[in-house]
Amino acid sequence: MSGGATILLAAGGTGGHLFPAQALAAVLGRIGCRVVLVTDERVDTYMQDFPAEEVVTVPSATPSRRSLPKMALAGLTLGRGVVSSLALLRRLKPALVVGFGGYPTVPPLIAAQLSGVPTIIHEQNGVMGRANRLLARRARLIATGFPEVGGVPATEARRVHTGNPVRPAVVAAARTLFPSALRGGKLKLLAFGGSQGARVMSDVVPAAVESLPPEFRSRLVVVQQAREEDLARVRETYERAGVQAEVAPFFRDLPQRMADSHLVIGRSGASTVAELAVIGRPAILVPLPGALDQDQASNARALGAVGAAVVVPQPEFSPERLAAELRARFEDPDLLTRAALAAKSAGIADAAERLAAEIAVMAKVAIPQGVSQ
Repeated sequence: MSGGATILLAAGGTGGHLFPAQALAAVLGRIGCRVVLVTDERVDTYMQDFPAEEVVTVPSATPSRRSLPKMALAGLTLGRGVVSSLALLRRLKPALVVGFGGYPTVPPLIAAQLSGVPTIIHEQNGVMGRANRLLARRARLIATGFPEVGGVPATEARRVHTGNPVRPAVVAAARTLFPSALRGGKLKLLAFGGSQGARVMSDVVPAAVESLPPEFRSRLVVVQQAREEDLARVRETYERAGVQAEVAPFFRDLPQRMADSHLVIGRSGASTVAELAVIGRPAILVPLPGALDQDQASNARALGAVGAAVVVPQPEFSPERLAAELRARFEDPDLLTRAALAAKSAGIADAAERLAAEIAVMAKVAIPQGVSQ
C-alpha cells in the first residue's frame, strides 16, 4: 500500500458502523492514503477483508445508566482505551482521525482531540448517536448520512451532507436493472432483519405468505434470512405453502440479492436504507423498536417520505398487515416500479468519494484524477 498520509478510521464493531468505514477505506487507499482501522473484537464477525494496513482493537465499553458500578467500570475501561490510543497516535502519527460511531470510537477520538489531531465525525443515522454526540463538540467536521439529523449538539464544527458511504459490492449491484414488471410473472421477495431483528421476520413473513391465495403463492420467490433456531420452522412453513424459498442465517452477497428483488422487507438501519436507495429497490421497513434515540424510525421516514418505502411500526407488523401489502403489489405491480424509481432518486452512490474529498482537503492529500470506487 501507499506510504502517503495516514488516516485513522474508528468504528464500532458492527456492520452498521464498519460498512461505511470499509467503503471510505477503499477510496482512501486509491488516493494514496495509508488506512488504519481502530475497532473492537467484534470486527472479525462482520469484516474479514477490511482494506486497511492494520486493524487495532482498543479497550472500550458502553456505559449503562441503570447501574452505577457498571457505569464506573465502563468509565475505567474507556480510560484505558484512551491511554492505549494515545500510544497508538504517537506510533502512527495520523493526519486525522475519522469516527463512525459506537463506543469503540470514543477512546481514539478523545485521544486525538487531546493530542491536537484533527477529527471528523460521520453520523450514519437520522438521529446522532450518543458516542458521536459526546465527540462532536470538539470535531472539526461533522459529515452526515441524511440531510437532516437530530440530536446534534451545539458546536463550531462545519457540517456537510455526504450521504452514507456504501461498499463497492453495493455500487456494483446498483448496475442491475429493476426486474421486469410482474404482469403475471414472479414476485421476488427478500426478507432480512439483521442481528437484532431476524426473529420478528421469521414470525411474520412466512405466516403472511402462507395466508395468500394460491394464485399469488405460486408466483412468489422468497429469499429470507433467519436465525439458526428458526430455520426449520420457516422452511417448513414455505414448503407447506408450496412457495419457492431459500432460507439461510446469513447471505454474503446481500447487495446483489437486493438488486435481484422486486421488494425488500427489513429493518431500517442506516446502511440498509442507504443500500436500498443506491440500488433502487422498494421496501417495507419495520424500524427496530425500543431504541433510545429512535434512529431507525428516523431513517425509515427518509425513504417513506419520497414514496420508496412503506414504514410499518413493529406493533402493526402482523401477518395480516403484510399479506395485505403483498396482495396490493400483486394486483398493482406499478406500485413496485414507482417505489423503485423513488428509491433510486434518493441514493448517493458516491458518498464515499464525497467524504474522501473532505478528508483529502483536511489532510492536504491531492486526489488523482479519475479516482472512483
